[in-house]
Amino acid sequence: MRDEFLDPGPANDREEADEAGLRPRRLAEFIGQRELKEHLTIVLEAAKRRGQAADHLLLAGPPGLGKTSMAGIVAAEMGVHLHVTSGPALERAGDLAAILTKLEEGDVLFIDEIHRLSRAVEEILYPAMEDFQLDIVVGKGPAASSIRLTLPRFTLIGATTRTGMITGPLRDRFGLVARLDYYEDDELEAIVRRAAGILKVHIEADGAWEIARRSRGTPRIANRLLRRVRDYAEVRGDGTVSKDVARDGLKVFGVDERGLDKVDRAILNAICRQFHGGPVGLSTLAISVGEQPETVEDMYEPFLIQQGLLARTPRGRVAMPAAYAHLGMAPPAADRPPGLFD
Repeated sequence: MRDEFLDPGPANDREEADEAGLRPRRLAEFIGQRELKEHLTIVLEAAKRRGQAADHLLLAGPPGLGKTSMAGIVAAEMGVHLHVTSGPALERAGDLAAILTKLEEGDVLFIDEIHRLSRAVEEILYPAMEDFQLDIVVGKGPAASSIRLTLPRFTLIGATTRTGMITGPLRDRFGLVARLDYYEDDELEAIVRRAAGILKVHIEADGAWEIARRSRGTPRIANRLLRRVRDYAEVRGDGTVSKDVARDGLKVFGVDERGLDKVDRAILNAICRQFHGGPVGLSTLAISVGEQPETVEDMYEPFLIQQGLLARTPRGRVAMPAAYAHLGMAPPAADRPPGLFD
């Protein structure tokens, strides 16, 4: 089995190493997601008292909200090993079989982007999750035979950004299905302050708040902005992150008052200026800003819609009045309220 199945991604990526170092290790350290934390506290404590592996868990939600961190926390709380892979990495049934046969009693197997599993791999996963049995076909043609192996009881944690793409039979085999929500600004401020302590960054309270409120409700973005502001403070200042330093640093790196970056503003500009407010199709919009349609739909649109800047309609994407106001533009005449003599 190739090593990337258990540890995908470049090992020398400094950003990923920094991100991993900022992950909470225990449930008590995890900030936000109160309902999920309460559910997990009960599920994990019950499993430990019975001396069994925790039930399978499906985590859904936008990227960067802590699904991978939560998988590591479950393994740490249960005192077992964590094995990490992803749906696209499991191309053949044998890839999954190789991982499952290496698991020990109670281990946690985390599959990121589980909705991208192939049908053949998913079929192998069903008896493994339900009966802890693995069916392996040996040989080909008329001489082929099936061997059933007994697996140790393990916990499967699946993460997905697209719950609707997961088949019903797979989703029903998870004992707990939870959705991670966007974070409040005060929760993100606590996350920024915690990360600053780990990175040994001297940050003031108003500096942490300035970063938090522009982080789009996402801890991963908050940690990334903190690192960029830290760099700015070290190069252009005395290393202290104050409100003014945070504001100036974020401006240099293209993050505006509402947390929009260059691509967000490009999307709004394209709809408002090029397409006169819309409606405009996703593919056309993606081409106009130089991004893939999936990237626009998954990474940028949710926040713009949440902020009331963009709307999806059956005919395409439409700019809202708040988008024109943010760009300093007047909305089209058709969108203006009627005047006295209209």
